[in-house]
Amino acid sequence: MPLPPAPTKRAALLAPSDYAPAAKAAASALSAESTAAAGIDSTPSTSLATPTPSARPARTGRSRQAASPAAAAATPIQASAAATPPTRPETPPASTRTATTAKRTSRKATPATAPAATQAAPHQPVGQISKVAKASKASKGATNGPRKLFVLDTNVLLHDPSSLFRFEEHDIFLPMVVLEELDAHKKGMTEVARNGRQASRTLDALVAAQGADIAEGLKLNATGNPSAGGSLYFQTAPLDYTLPASLPQGKADNQILGVVAALRKQHAPRQVVLVSKDINMRVKARALGLAAEDYQNDKTLDDVDLLYTGALALAPDFWSKAGKKVESWQSGAHLYYRISGPLVAQLTINQFVYFEAPGEPSLYARVTEIRDKTAVLTTLKDYGSSKNNVWGVSTRNREQNFAMNLLMDPDVDFVTLTGTAGTGKTLMALAAGLTQVLDERRYTEIIMTRATVSVGEDIGFLPGTEEEKMGPWMGALDDNLEFLAKGDGGNPSEWGRAATNELIRSRIKIKSMNFMRGRTFLNKYLIIDEAQNLTPKQMKTLITRAGPGTKIICMGNLAQIDTPYLTEGSSGLTYCVDRFKGWPHSGHILLARGERSRLADFASEVL
Repeated sequence: MPLPPAPTKRAALLAPSDYAPAAKAAASALSAESTAAAGIDSTPSTSLATPTPSARPARTGRSRQAASPAAAAATPIQASAAATPPTRPETPPASTRTATTAKRTSRKATPATAPAATQAAPHQPVGQISKVAKASKASKGATNGPRKLFVLDTNVLLHDPSSLFRFEEHDIFLPMVVLEELDAHKKGMTEVARNGRQASRTLDALVAAQGADIAEGLKLNATGNPSAGGSLYFQTAPLDYTLPASLPQGKADNQILGVVAALRKQHAPRQVVLVSKDINMRVKARALGLAAEDYQNDKTLDDVDLLYTGALALAPDFWSKAGKKVESWQSGAHLYYRISGPLVAQLTINQFVYFEAPGEPSLYARVTEIRDKTAVLTTLKDYGSSKNNVWGVSTRNREQNFAMNLLMDPDVDFVTLTGTAGTGKTLMALAAGLTQVLDERRYTEIIMTRATVSVGEDIGFLPGTEEEKMGPWMGALDDNLEFLAKGDGGNPSEWGRAATNELIRSRIKIKSMNFMRGRTFLNKYLIIDEAQNLTPKQMKTLITRAGPGTKIICMGNLAQIDTPYLTEGSSGLTYCVDRFKGWPHSGHILLARGERSRLADFASEVL
């Protein structure tokens, strides 16, 4: 007697709880008819008995007969038939065909006709399957592993009001003390107060969104932020936590640490992480065994050494490898070179390239065009020569010449200069501005501003007008103007010789950044000094003031940041250098060599 046919593909895809009862009934009927036709006893053999389904559940990928009661009732004849090699079976009797057809029909009808049997199956319960399905559905949004729960400190919201939407698929938890501190900081006209009010408005919009339920969590994408896939949770009930006796219970930072400890215990093994801009807060959290991180989304670069420098040195074998493929022509006072090869992929618009090798002519050029796999290099004007000096100032090194070419180019609207103290940033910017305002009449006046951040203690309120109040902050301007007005930098132009100090100052306006919002500058030469102390938001406010014909120069030293919570990677100056890289109307240069004095250069290196 041949074995019954293998289960169909449909049966193999069904859950064990769907087919087990129907398979049992059909197999029993088949076994009874086969036994009656053979004329033997249907009592199962003890040696061939298999464990019951409750002791060993059926495997879904194999034939269902191996775990069914019919297999437990197999006779020695059936066992020997299963052990022998299969031969081509003859046409089964009508009774067998009828039982097989009934078996297949019953399998198809099981899910719809026997719900009670499905619930009573000894396999995985329906409730457990639904929980697994819910878990897999919830994990679809997680792209980098399981979702984390981030507890935000108040200073994160005061630093970046949009930080709620910067955590991708992860969830956010706000302790009640954070809301209290946020409410205490929202008064005033400072940048922190404005950020506090913006964060409060964002929270209000999330709470007021349609279908929002604080108890279940607020969907962060409910207000039009599709990148935020997590939920926002508020502390709606007291949490049980115990902190060391050395930490005062009434301090806000310690209460936040207690909330993190309670959440980690409550949501184990889920990872709960504290996010804070306060270094001491993160140190205390790690001392208590809690996970703590800095807010990373405001950082443009993790390592400031990777910042775009604006210049690239050509390899010593550049001409030997690309010399035959280089096209060159002359137009006016400039030479043009069209190059190709793998070097083009490393270049950006307005980037400077230079070639210096002993015994060979040097090349100093700027990338003016990138098309397909070719780039056009344009030679520079040498401002180091006395005949090309700018308001009596001649450049003293390679990077200063690069910077002066950007400052004097009318097609470049935005220039960023970085470098240590004494590299000539302010002097070159003022010299180029005076030449283009007084000599060339390209701009109407020079506007200079800077961040009013003290190195030491604040000296308090200052009397006088806006310019008089800004006077103590503009010491660098006075020093450089004194040098330029006396003509100590070289041979001044005709305007420079006739101009007095009063005439120069009449074309220079000193403005405070506090009153920049809403203004529009037309045909102005705007200098932003000490830009490393500005946030990306403040930089955006200043740069968007530019009207037609205005040129903006941002200068700063990333090694001298005095603003709290700002680092080299999160400074507004770093942000602008990275975002404007490659724009045809902007340029950047890192000034590496100091030219102030040998004393200043040595101090910059050893101190």
